[in-house]
Amino acid sequence: MRSGKIGLVSWLYIALLALAVAVFVGAEWPRLEPRLGSKLGPEARRKRERAKRKASLRVIQHTDADDFAASVERDLAQLPTIEETDRRN
Repeated sequence: MRSGKIGLVSWLYIALLALAVAVFVGAEWPRLEPRLGSKLGPEARRKRERAKRKASLRVIQHTDADDFAASVERDLAQLPTIEETDRRN
């Protein structure tokens, strides 16, 4: 008979302990989230993927301003335009 009461009490203590842990985590979550949240979830995956993409980028410096101006003019020339007759219709 005594082992039945001890078993019942031990399950009660385990349930209360689990409840106490859940309450503690719930109360401390705003403070814990910046540390744990950055390593978990879809936002963290996006940050890691972006960091990988950024690591493969490199800066190209143009020393000749004329090359830059010519490339801008080429890009502008390739843009589609609207003729005056098209705008009125």
